Amino acid sequence: MKQLLSKSLPALIAGIFMAGATQAQEPATTTPTAPFSTWSIGVNAGVLSPIAPFGGKNDFSNWQSSFGYGVYVKKQFTNYFSLRLDGVRGKLKADNSEPYDSGVTNSGAVSAFETDLSYSASLNAVVNMFNIDMFQKENTLQLFVSAGAGLSGYKPTITRNGTTSDYAPDKTISELVIPVGVGAKFRVSEKINFDLGWTVSFVDGDNLDGAYLSNNNDKFSYAYAGLEFALGKGKQLAWHNPVAATYDEVLAAKATANQLKSDLDAQKAENAQLRTDLAGVINDEDGDGVADKFDKCPGTTSGVVVDGAGCPLVAPAPVVREKIIITEADRKVVADAIRNLEFDFGKATIRQKSYPTLNRVADLLKSKNFSLKLAGHTDDKGSASYNMGLSKDRAESIKAYLVSQGVNASRVEATGYGESQPIASNKTEAGRQKNRRVEFTLF
Repeated sequence: MKQLLSKSLPALIAGIFMAGATQAQEPATTTPTAPFSTWSIGVNAGVLSPIAPFGGKNDFSNWQSSFGYGVYVKKQFTNYFSLRLDGVRGKLKADNSEPYDSGVTNSGAVSAFETDLSYSASLNAVVNMFNIDMFQKENTLQLFVSAGAGLSGYKPTITRNGTTSDYAPDKTISELVIPVGVGAKFRVSEKINFDLGWTVSFVDGDNLDGAYLSNNNDKFSYAYAGLEFALGKGKQLAWHNPVAATYDEVLAAKATANQLKSDLDAQKAENAQLRTDLAGVINDEDGDGVADKFDKCPGTTSGVVVDGAGCPLVAPAPVVREKIIITEADRKVVADAIRNLEFDFGKATIRQKSYPTLNRVADLLKSKNFSLKLAGHTDDKGSASYNMGLSKDRAESIKAYLVSQGVNASRVEATGYGESQPIASNKTEAGRQKNRRVEFTLF
């Protein structure tokens, strides 16, 4: 096991750092929503003790605490998982100057030891257990656990019968070590964290304390405090909380939906007001074809022929129309009116820029005794009933304007067809633009 680890661990560590270097040189296949810092280094110091609070048996009755220190390099792969290369140094010591807690006195041949822990290097998987507040994008406190494997090198010095000597003269003993730990991390600033941790390392051997007892492998603990420094640009990936980020996106989408609903309600209210206003423009109580707003003779008897002002003709008589001859010049007047015709968006209100060409159509109808059919059309945006009403209202609005210019109301027919007669595809904006029209037909 020890030989296998001694050969594979350096290769594994090199592979991790090569992967990190490759990642730094080559762009990732998926672009994150924000750049994150994933590399960091740490330094710490604390207390080394040749015991563990669980399992096994202590070879000495009076263990002592000694100063230890360490460094590490960490690569954060996800918000919750990282690999950390740790190194620890310090001293371990204990003696039999006091009995065990049970009262039994340790009478072993070795009465005391002091071991120089030259190194304890290990590769550890670190898992962030949870963020304290799941609705905060970045937290300030995390709890984590770690486990790994590595090698430790040490030189024990033992005291036997009052004489101190090296346990293994001129030799550094190397053993497999399995560290497990827990800790808490506090975010001090954007690039600095404060660590508190405790690691118990199980040694694959019984030479650490210089007292060899078969079936009783040694272990040591390291309680520490230290600082971690994030490298590179961006915020630390370990502190980013994807749950909170998703929650914020849901809230933003909900706010957008509420705004769209508010806009739609406002548009419906505006359309309702438009219908009310338009009713005052096209309402014809006496049915003579002249809107009440322009009718100077309200209450005309049904069937009586009226003029453009809504008043009965002095000598109504059947009108024999001559043969209608429509010239190219006449068609051009109508075509110009169609080309220049504009309404307010979603309304039947004619814009003033359309008046000059509509005036020429009015003059043409009066001078040549033409009749005119107005056919309103829309695209398929909105409900069919709304589009039918809008197309009818726009045709009636043009008729009302022409009548106001002296055209005989009986010679103008206004009809709405809504979205039922498209002349182009409604799947494109250009097609929908062509479908939103009012057709003028002279006869």
